[in-house]
Amino acid sequence: MSRAPIPASSTAPAGDERRTTRRRRGNRPGSDVGQPVERDVNYRQLRNPFPTMDVFSADQINDMHDTALRMLEEMGMKVLLPEARKIFAAGGARVDESTQMVHIGREMVTAALASAPKSITCRAGARPRDFVLELGSLVFQAGAGAPYATDLVKGRRAGSARDYVDYLKLTHHFDVLQMISPQVEPQDVANNVRHFFTTHAQMTHTDKFPFIFSRGTPQVMDCFEMIRDFRGLSDADFQAAPHCYTIINTNSPRTLDIPMAQGLIDFAKHGQMSIVTPFTLMGAMAPITVAGSITLSHAEALAAIVLTQLTNPGAPVCYGTFTSNVDIKSGAPAFGTPAHFQASLAAGQLARHIGLPWRSAAGSASNLNDVQAANENQMGLWGCLMAGASVVIHAAGWIEGGLTVSFEKLVTDVEVLNMIAELCAGAQAGPDEIGYANAIMEVEPQGHFFATSQTMARYNTEFYQPIVHDYANFGTWTERGSVDANQRATAVWQNIVKNAQGPAVDGGRVEALQAFIDRRTAAGGAPPES
Repeated sequence: MSRAPIPASSTAPAGDERRTTRRRRGNRPGSDVGQPVERDVNYRQLRNPFPTMDVFSADQINDMHDTALRMLEEMGMKVLLPEARKIFAAGGARVDESTQMVHIGREMVTAALASAPKSITCRAGARPRDFVLELGSLVFQAGAGAPYATDLVKGRRAGSARDYVDYLKLTHHFDVLQMISPQVEPQDVANNVRHFFTTHAQMTHTDKFPFIFSRGTPQVMDCFEMIRDFRGLSDADFQAAPHCYTIINTNSPRTLDIPMAQGLIDFAKHGQMSIVTPFTLMGAMAPITVAGSITLSHAEALAAIVLTQLTNPGAPVCYGTFTSNVDIKSGAPAFGTPAHFQASLAAGQLARHIGLPWRSAAGSASNLNDVQAANENQMGLWGCLMAGASVVIHAAGWIEGGLTVSFEKLVTDVEVLNMIAELCAGAQAGPDEIGYANAIMEVEPQGHFFATSQTMARYNTEFYQPIVHDYANFGTWTERGSVDANQRATAVWQNIVKNAQGPAVDGGRVEALQAFIDRRTAAGGAPPES
């Protein structure tokens, strides 16, 4: 068996101890020295500043929750993994082995919701990167899990190892993306060693909270061991807090397949976090109504949560949903629609009803980074924000309904996320901000505030400085070549990738990580389980 292909670019240069803190920077206007000045902002640990919005009444939410419980009791979930059925049966569920149907009593759901943690501290590779998931927190993740990548330079293509690393560098660069997503599939890396490549890349190019696919116990155990040893953790330390996460998708309607059920068990056993996400499209694999589809999604999520808590009471698990509608004319998924927005609001109400941190998602069905893509992503994003989502997945870079990640779109979407992050800090209104003495009193009627003490003290730090938006007037913009936002985004991501500065890494640990990969690759790696 050949060695897992680890591109040279996926390992930090020897002796590279550079470390960066990503803060919004701007050049001091009129400065003699022209040195960048830092704005003191924190995009790493955010709280949602917006009041939550309801789409249904409290009584209707109670009815939806009760209907989900009835669904689990009377209709049940089809669970394909024998080990999972045994765990359910030992916990009191009624299991029919001939049909693989598991009927879960509401008392089991109540017990699981009582033991599932309401607040989860996610441990990244560096303590300033840690964050807490709970109701009210706000974490963003880049578009994820796509088989294709696209940009204005190389066009649309099958995802590659190079694309994975470049996308990872961008994700690391922007502080507003606090966790690593499943990224883009590196299809030029064989399935049995792909998990080695993706984990190696995450360990060496970023110190943010990493992602692991649940594609069978052997692959998951390999990844756990790599993260544990690279982070210098004991078994007990690793199990004491989540150091990585996975995303679990149920197969709607009402099916939990083998890899997903096994992932729930493996992650729960080892104290790592599962984000449970039924993917329900109204009119396709779920009822055509918002209420019906979210009720089905809620039932499926509850079943998965019960499995984690039966496996290991107190195991970190995040409630989730990804519900939108299909284009009824073609059957294709649609995102950023009014129904998608309403489904997020309903999911938020149910998450607050059960008290767990929860995941929602933005995204776009557009085929390129155009105005449709921007409209859909922002509509979906605002649905998540108004719903009070703890984690917003596919917040940047996701097009074609998840088939493709766009490098330009990641940059243009991050611009919006940065502005949301600025709002999270809130506006201050103390004496210095009101400025009676240091601004208002200094200006005569019909005067201006450009030179007041308040303006001079704050002109370089008061306002958000864009990374891709251009505020120049038409004449100046024309003189600069009439470059549009997409073209500017290309220059931004190319510059970031070219000059990427990852975290400081221990050379000895990198060597040990590669040695582990070499040994496991020589032994055949770990094919994904189905």
